[in-house]
Amino acid sequence: MKIKILNTLLILTSLIGFLQWGKDSHLFLFQAEAEIIGKLFTDPTSVLHPFTVLPLAGQIILLITIFQKNPSKVLTLIGLSGLALLLLFMLLVGILSVNFKIIISTLPFVIVAILSIRHLWLNRSSQSVK
Repeated sequence: MKIKILNTLLILTSLIGFLQWGKDSHLFLFQAEAEIIGKLFTDPTSVLHPFTVLPLAGQIILLITIFQKNPSKVLTLIGLSGLALLLLFMLLVGILSVNFKIIISTLPFVIVAILSIRHLWLNRSSQSVK
């Protein structure tokens, strides 16, 4: 049950990522995702980019694990990896540009990702002992 909660938190914390460029341009990831999903049905080629497709696929995979009776560890790690690609890159950009809004918006995801990996690792170790 704990992994389902962690997977839900991974999805939710990935949506609060904050992007900022220029002086007046900024966007939360949930806003960007709404635009991407809208364009996916009208102009699919405009959204085909690894930084849009992989995180979206990661969210879908994590959503699938939430509804599984026993969430797949492999699917959890694949979904986490897809989301981490974008969020860790955003964290790097925030650090390099010293943008605290971006850094703070990505930290919840990073913390939940570390907790998820730790949970999966400890759960794996305890099963191999039995």
